[in-house]
Amino acid sequence: MTHQADLAALWWQGVRAVQGKPAVIMAIEAHRVSKPDQILAVGKAAASMAAAAYEVFGPVPTQIVTKYHHIDDVPPHASLIEASHPVPDAASLHAGKALRDTVQACKSDAHLLMLVSGGASSLAEDLPAGMTLADLAQRTETMLASGADIHAMNTQRREISQIKGGKLLARFGGIRVTSLAISDVEGDALGVIGSGIGDAPLDANFAFDAHIVANNHFARMAVAAASELPVLTNAETLYDNVETLAPRIATQLLNGEKGLHVLGGEPTVVLPKNPGKGGRNMALALLLAGEIAGSDGLRILVAGTDGTDGPTDAAGALIDGNTWDDSAQDAIDRADAAPWLDARGALFRSGPTGTNVMDLLIAERF
Repeated sequence: MTHQADLAALWWQGVRAVQGKPAVIMAIEAHRVSKPDQILAVGKAAASMAAAAYEVFGPVPTQIVTKYHHIDDVPPHASLIEASHPVPDAASLHAGKALRDTVQACKSDAHLLMLVSGGASSLAEDLPAGMTLADLAQRTETMLASGADIHAMNTQRREISQIKGGKLLARFGGIRVTSLAISDVEGDALGVIGSGIGDAPLDANFAFDAHIVANNHFARMAVAAASELPVLTNAETLYDNVETLAPRIATQLLNGEKGLHVLGGEPTVVLPKNPGKGGRNMALALLLAGEIAGSDGLRILVAGTDGTDGPTDAAGALIDGNTWDDSAQDAIDRADAAPWLDARGALFRSGPTGTNVMDLLIAERF
């Protein structure tokens, strides 16, 4: 078998299969969602998800909260707040107040449509008395540096937030809430996605209907379906520290047969004090480059489906057996993979994608 797979094109096949607009349109039709009186869209895919509702229902009052620059599909009538991810900023607190006020203002006969995607935990927040934005930012940075997974981080976020874990919808006085969510968490639990900002309280006094409209499984299946190569692995197994995952994955690939491997999930990384620039996908890619250094017939793309990896403008990296040199170890030690990979033309840039279903690793053995 000769080198023939276009890994970037396959990645895009996976991403397009889970983009907010088509996923929400399909869910609205499949579940016969009635026209809402108010729409709240929050997360990295919020604009794309809101665009779907606009196409189906027309100009319903809509509040969108999303990450800076993730605004390509914003409906013309919608109110928009852009905020910071992964560390909250002042706009995140403004967004939290806007969501809270909008929910509280819904009339007694209202139907609220919640459109939720990953990133909501940082993008909108309402703090308890006595906690400041500086406190929240420090707490978030500590969690991110610790290597904790998303379940552990979102558990902490729900404990302090006044709008997460069902607390936002506890303020709703209408008759019905429909939540449609794009999952960026293992297990697809609505109470974990966005720290449960679209979940109902246990004692809800309104009708509640919730559906997962896209997840990592859908994306991986789309990659596999688009591949002209035999797909040898299709699994959601990227749930460990990058330093543990890299040798495990490399051994599998180097000892495997020729074909395509598709992995999904969300690795973790422990950051040093004063880390450089990069993200978990870049860290994993660079570690993999070291594991496969000098080998022929192997190419690996690791990228976040939202189009960003950490506080950078790239989604991840594309590496092979020639990527590594000895200077890479210093970049790994300083958590500074982005500039190292960029200097070698290995960064993968997609721009905002309109979705967020964790990460994809696509490897070709040829």
